[in-house]
Amino acid sequence: MPLILQERVSLKSLHSFGVDAHAAWYARVHTVEELQALYADPRVAALPRLILGGGSNLLFTGDYDGLVVHVALAGWEDLGQVDGARHIRVGAGEPWAPLVETLTRGGRPGLENLALIPGSCGAAPIQNIGAYGLELAERLHAVTVWDPATAALRDIPAADCDFAYRHSLFKQPAGAQLVVVSLTLRLPLPWSPVVSYAELARELALRGTEPPTPEDIFEAVCALRRRKLPDPAQIGNAGSFFKNPVVGRQKHAELLERFPSLVRYPLAGGRYKLGAGWLIEACGLKGSTRGRAGVFENQALVLVNRGGASGAELLALAREVQDRVREKFGVTLEPEVRIVGAA
Repeated sequence: MPLILQERVSLKSLHSFGVDAHAAWYARVHTVEELQALYADPRVAALPRLILGGGSNLLFTGDYDGLVVHVALAGWEDLGQVDGARHIRVGAGEPWAPLVETLTRGGRPGLENLALIPGSCGAAPIQNIGAYGLELAERLHAVTVWDPATAALRDIPAADCDFAYRHSLFKQPAGAQLVVVSLTLRLPLPWSPVVSYAELARELALRGTEPPTPEDIFEAVCALRRRKLPDPAQIGNAGSFFKNPVVGRQKHAELLERFPSLVRYPLAGGRYKLGAGWLIEACGLKGSTRGRAGVFENQALVLVNRGGASGAELLALAREVQDRVREKFGVTLEPEVRIVGAA
């Protein structure tokens, strides 16, 4: 299939917020060879580039005056047992949620806590996706990238990806230009359930699943996510818009004295992760609407496009949420969503 390079392409259907935005240039790449040809094309050689996967963690606040590279390398293979774990290699363009279901139901457990997370597999290490007591970093062996500087592939071990909460090497200057082409997952053998997250443990107890199977955990996580999060196919959103902020021991003590019901999770070193959704709801913003943008009524951490909202409207709402939380709690919320086109 020859590489097709297009001009002035709508991005509305290619990201989960569904706002109207266009790319000056756009190409969908299915192979490393197409990727190499695209980066060598003189028509776009000098343009800024945006790597696009499933588009589930992006907010466009205007048109993108550069090249959008839509990575669509698909497929997965079971590499067998390596050093006491099952290794699975998966293309960056493979959708994450169907992969988790296929592996879980097919007797290859280990990712069930990360069920129903939207987006592509290539975006998973960039964001270090996590949910219900598990992060991708705990299930990753290596990331294979194409480096534009050398026009060559290389493997980056998980230990060298600088993973942290919703953070990785690929969000830093040293890794921002790398293009993820595949992942090698490391699924534990033997498998054991990860049920330390209180909400998940309660859901499993209500279902009477003790001890739980991988399928039990998968179904419980799916049920929890469907209750709290809107389907992007029905209402535009990018899931959790903000990260849960982390504060030190003193700030935590001050907040707890003022707000005894504060939702928080202890971390190492005397730090605490605060529930951003609780902070937003405590500001009276849950379910609110500003024009065509809103705060979702079932989960205050989610901003939604109620129909025809612009990226600017959603960004204005996000800034209002940040301002209100800062004024009430003295805590700054950082976007988890990548904002493209805003200063």
